[in-house]
Amino acid sequence: GQTAGGDSAAPEDAATDSNGAKPQGAKTDGDVAALAEEVAGLNDQLQRALAETENVRRRADRDKDDAKRFAAANFAKDLLSVADNFHRALESVTEEILAEHPPLKPIIEGVRMTQKEMLTVFERHGIKKIDAIGQKLDPNRHQAVFEVPDESQPPGTVVNDLQAGYVLHERLLRPAMVGVSNIPALPFLPH
Repeated sequence: GQTAGGDSAAPEDAATDSNGAKPQGAKTDGDVAALAEEVAGLNDQLQRALAETENVRRRADRDKDDAKRFAAANFAKDLLSVADNFHRALESVTEEILAEHPPLKPIIEGVRMTQKEMLTVFERHGIKKIDAIGQKLDPNRHQAVFEVPDESQPPGTVVNDLQAGYVLHERLLRPAMVGVSNIPALPFLPH
């Protein structure tokens, strides 16, 4: 630039006044470095805040989805006893009883159809029966009620299903109450 007298000022003189002092408000290298460090720190804080906001949004979305998926869990648990009663009713009627009392056949068929429809509705809403028989005991899905000496199965295998267990979208509603195989006791051998 030009000075008041029309002379061209050297670039290093542009940051000083006529007395050689820096004008008020001029920044030193130390000031610039401090400001750059502050900007970097603020940028880091901004990035962290944005990441945290995104995490909160994702958590809220997941919680909302879970609330939708599992809202009916208590209602579903209550319906499990109805499913159990259908199962017990059908188990209690043998072919011999039906042969002796033919008028029961349509009633039993109605109960079977109602049970089948209820299980279809369960499936539609993500409620699934736990298949326990033949599975290794899983304490997250099975509740062992008794042990059965059984050499045909490895120890800890579910061999009896007393009460069906159910899951709602892979979350346990009720564990299956089961009997589990164990190794038969060996007879006492004298020395």
